[in-house]
Amino acid sequence: MASVEISGLKKAFGAVEVIHGVDLQIEDGEFVALVGPSGCGKSTLLRIISGLEPASDGEIKIGGTVVNHLNPRERNISMVFQNYALYPHMTVAKNMGFNLKLSGLNRRDIDAKVKEVAKLLELDGLLDRKPGQLSGGQRQRVAMGRAIVRDPAAFLFDEPLSNLDAKLRVQMRSEIKTLHQRVKTTSIYVTHDQIEAMTLADRVVILSGGNIEQVGRPIDLYERPDNLFVAGFIGTPSMNLIDAKVVKSDTGLLAVLQGGQTLPLNAELSLYENQPIVVGMRPEHFSTDAGGIVISGATTLIEPTGAQTHITFDLAGKSATAVLEGGVALEVGQPLSVTIDPAKIHVFDKETGRRL
Repeated sequence: MASVEISGLKKAFGAVEVIHGVDLQIEDGEFVALVGPSGCGKSTLLRIISGLEPASDGEIKIGGTVVNHLNPRERNISMVFQNYALYPHMTVAKNMGFNLKLSGLNRRDIDAKVKEVAKLLELDGLLDRKPGQLSGGQRQRVAMGRAIVRDPAAFLFDEPLSNLDAKLRVQMRSEIKTLHQRVKTTSIYVTHDQIEAMTLADRVVILSGGNIEQVGRPIDLYERPDNLFVAGFIGTPSMNLIDAKVVKSDTGLLAVLQGGQTLPLNAELSLYENQPIVVGMRPEHFSTDAGGIVISGATTLIEPTGAQTHITFDLAGKSATAVLEGGVALEVGQPLSVTIDPAKIHVFDKETGRRL
């Protein structure tokens, strides 16, 4: 195991720079997820760490050693790809032990290592099968087993679950998390799925346009997003972001929404009096219970999911979502009235997008 340090990392393809001076410290044994929309640079960053792409500038250290000049094999990392990359003509055992064979390890030690890891991944009854005889989840476990047998300094995962169906993704997500808790190897996991990132990782790195927007524990990103991008990206359904204006009243500062609805604000925002802001409210923080601030609007869509009901309604001229527990006796076109705890309301600078 080893720490991974990235300092001032840049990557350009010709005149186009796609990674803009990234700095990131990953501790020994930590599981870190890189997440963001398509084209944000997360896979490129992973490929640079692995040595599959050269950095244009900056430094990468693995276990305290600068590895920029080392090829992928010399970096002592193992990578698990989206497409499994298994040899179809080899058995599970031979696929898992192939890299050990290339390194010159003797047959007896290879067999012992493969059997040990196969038992860990519940593949011990499948060692004589070939990839074509396995399910998608089993092939993904073989790919992980091939990475584990090398006992690398770090695991790099490049969207390993994207080819699986929804049910299998949930199962494999649990297996990857359980596996990390057992082997405790430093892991860097790339995904476009924020649910995967939030449930798997010790810390999540949110990327946009080749820049890091925020790094933190999943709960911190959810409760205190640094900016509008993170606020809108983290959470399903995404946070409701509504334009407002700060005004002073007899009861203190208020955020006035289009149409006249108001939300109380902290006195610390007095410098923003008469300035435009954006208020954020998570759909799941709305309630039909008494207490809190009342928000209302005309219902435009009702989506019952069983345990919850997702209601889309008009709020200050924008489409907003409320997630309410259980069923709701409401029809499209009727007014929806919900409450929210003022402490759950987020405020952002409209111009810069930064949290206030």
